[in-house]
Amino acid sequence: MKILKLTETTSTNDVLLAHPAPSPEEMVVAVAEYQTAGRGQAGNSWESERGKNLLFSILTCPQNIAVADQYVLSMAGALALKAALDQYTDHITLKWPNDIYWRDRKISGTLIETTVKGKRIDRCVYGIGLNVNQQVFRSNAPNPISLYNIIGVETPLNEVLDAVLLSFNEYYQRAIEGDISGIIHEYNAALFRREGLHAYEDCATHEHFEARISRVAPNGCLHLTDANGQERTYWMKEVRFIL
Repeated sequence: MKILKLTETTSTNDVLLAHPAPSPEEMVVAVAEYQTAGRGQAGNSWESERGKNLLFSILTCPQNIAVADQYVLSMAGALALKAALDQYTDHITLKWPNDIYWRDRKISGTLIETTVKGKRIDRCVYGIGLNVNQQVFRSNAPNPISLYNIIGVETPLNEVLDAVLLSFNEYYQRAIEGDISGIIHEYNAALFRREGLHAYEDCATHEHFEARISRVAPNGCLHLTDANGQERTYWMKEVRFIL
């Protein structure tokens, strides 16, 4: 595993999108103390105090993953983050489509960017922002939290990074070796608000409704069953969790 350590950059995803491709079995990691243009899904920005959190991206070339199953790579990355954070605290869940939660607070966000060749994934850059030691958040983000806020002590960034990368390698190897169904099952079992009816908003109609999560499919589509027993399916940014 090759690790690039950067004092400052625009975005670690940008660094790896321009990096030469590794072999399918290898990974390249870019870690920055600070990002001037860190981003999340749909162009959202990511707040991080300099030197307090983990800002990094992982480049892989999983050439045996079908385009239709590409969200499985996001699932694998989310499960790796959960496995690492489970070593420090309880109540870590995976909030579809790209967040890691402690109870009802966001501790990590991810951004996956892929290129395809034919019907297969050619390159995958998995960007991660993980709140580790930041104590105060000043942006208008509604519910951020850090590991420090949860456990009350600072944790060495390299220690947390090593835990994440070890777990990521394990889940990535499972993915490229074909354990797609196992990853999907494990991801669905770890979902935020997995049990019971919860409130949602349809982003197109602004309808508020209650539903339970049925499953997240390998293509990333969220399947909900509403209080009337009707199944609803949503893609990213089509439905909002009401927290």
